[in-house]
Amino acid sequence: MTTYNTSSDSANTNVRALLTKVGEYYLGRSFNTASGRGKVDWKKIKEDTFDSKCAYCGEELTSPTIEHLVMFNRDHCGLHHPGNIVPCCRPCNSSRKKIDGVYVDWEDHLLSICSEKKHPLSKFKERKARIINHIKSKKYPKLTEDEINALKSITKHLYSSTKSELDQALALYRDIDETLVNRRD
Repeated sequence: MTTYNTSSDSANTNVRALLTKVGEYYLGRSFNTASGRGKVDWKKIKEDTFDSKCAYCGEELTSPTIEHLVMFNRDHCGLHHPGNIVPCCRPCNSSRKKIDGVYVDWEDHLLSICSEKKHPLSKFKERKARIINHIKSKKYPKLTEDEINALKSITKHLYSSTKSELDQALALYRDIDETLVNRRD
C-alpha cells in the first residue's frame, strides 16, 4: 500500500485500469482475480498449471503474487489477462534491468533466476516451455506492433492527462482556498 499518494500514482492506476479493460475486451469477460470467475482462473493457474510453485524459481508458494509476464505498465502495455499472469514468489517478483536501464523481458528474467540459483539448463527450458504453453492455452492476444504502439500512445496520453487534471484540481483548490482565506480576514 502506498503511504504517500501522488498524481503519478493516480495516473498509473488509470493506465492499469485501461490495460485491464483491454485485456477483458480480448478475453470477452471480466477478469477480477479477487472474485468470481477470475478468482477461479487464478486458482487454476496457480495450482493446476504451475503446481503451486513459482513460475520462475520453482519453489513452493506460501504467499504467491501475480506476475505479469509482459509488464503491466504504460511502457510495455502488458494486459491483465489469464495468459499474461503467472504465480511468483516475492523474491522473483522484482523487475530487473539491463546495464542500459531497460527492463528485461520475462524470458531473460527466468534465465537470470535459473542462473543465480544454479539450476541446470533443463530446468530453465522446462519452465520456459510451461510458461509458453500457458500463454498459448489461455489465448493471450498476440498484438501487432501497430496495436502495441497504439496502446502506448493511449496510455501515455492517459497518464499525462490524469496527472495534469490532478495538478489543475490542486491549483483550483488553492485558488478557492486563498479566496476563502481572504474573505475570513
